Amino acid sequence: MAMAAVPMFDDFECNLQAQGADKLTYEIFSILENKFLFGCHDSPPVNSTGKVRILSVDAGGSTDGLLAAKSLAHLESFLRAKSGNPNARIAHFFDVVAGAGVGGILAALLFTRGKDGEPLFSADDALKLIIDYGGKFSRPVAPTGLFGRVFRASKPVGKKLFKKVFGELTLKDTLKAVLIPCYDLATGSPVLFSRADALEMDGCDFKMAEVCGATIANQAVELKSADGRKKMSVVGGGIAMSNPTAAAITHVLNNKQEFPFCKGVEDLSVISLGNGEMDCGAGNMNSSPAAYVRIAGEGAADMVDQAVSMAFDDAKSGKSYVRIQGNCIFGKTDKCRSSSSGLLERAEGMLGQKNVESVLFRGKKLVGSRNLEKLELFGGELIKEQQRRKTSVLPPVILKQAASPRTSSATTLSTVSSC
Repeated sequence: MAMAAVPMFDDFECNLQAQGADKLTYEIFSILENKFLFGCHDSPPVNSTGKVRILSVDAGGSTDGLLAAKSLAHLESFLRAKSGNPNARIAHFFDVVAGAGVGGILAALLFTRGKDGEPLFSADDALKLIIDYGGKFSRPVAPTGLFGRVFRASKPVGKKLFKKVFGELTLKDTLKAVLIPCYDLATGSPVLFSRADALEMDGCDFKMAEVCGATIANQAVELKSADGRKKMSVVGGGIAMSNPTAAAITHVLNNKQEFPFCKGVEDLSVISLGNGEMDCGAGNMNSSPAAYVRIAGEGAADMVDQAVSMAFDDAKSGKSYVRIQGNCIFGKTDKCRSSSSGLLERAEGMLGQKNVESVLFRGKKLVGSRNLEKLELFGGELIKEQQRRKTSVLPPVILKQAASPRTSSATTLSTVSSC
């Protein structure tokens, strides 16, 4: 029976070539032909198609985004040195990025397409921008009403900055899968601004400048889709989803069009970047509504970390999930804690701390390696995956592509800094 079937497969193979079938379809057929004609009935090895690489970045934390920005700058430098490519960017080594609050701004800077088809910003340039503008994306105003008292309502002043950086670029103009959360006041639930949705439905495509302004907003802001069909009233992603790691994992596992071979966490490689825990200790806490909101946000972020960590431990995935987070190392009375230099010093100190691992409902434990060491260990795994893909038959990711990428109207960092 098998020998009789061979001509049929040969004819079908010729037809595929004659009809101009794409390379991926032809290679998939070849694998199926070998499997069913020559008795290769064993299941393929785990992760035979490689791992989907996810980067998740928390909202501001005690360093106003500088811990994550510094981590990314160090990681990009490591990837350049070890890969031998001096022009390597963070976006080259990840398939998915999720960022809330300032983390969303970092995601947009590093994964939005520039004029040359490469990311708008390197990680070093993104770090410089966060240093210059960290903590200045919104200007406090007198709070009004219950919402203002709880969330410390503020007047966003980053609109001109984001307009200069991103111009008219939208979610469609990103290089990889991008997820940026906000909280939709109409539905009373978190919402994810997604590249996949933007490419699928025009009403879900938003200007990147407005998405960045929305994800850091401490008061309600009005958003309108790029085609004007959809309007939303939202507040920031830091309030809704301060740690978007679980949302990123869920997006991948449920998006079979773009991640067709990803079946579970064993097929993922995830790094989650925190931005430092707030000042701890009973002496630093108070009973204000804002303090309780802060506690709730940090508690939610920790719960996500613990749950994800437990899921990866159960999958015996080894090095596939890394969380970089800093413990408070400056007291509340530290005079430099709110200055750019003080926050950068704090972030650098946190990178030198021993890494903290979470266990669901069992708190946290210190491990022997430091945050920088864990960061570089993960970077080594990223390089291995990048090398593996050069000889892989089946791609782990098949991202939707925009019909015709628009030309970037972004400006250089030196021009932005004059804002």
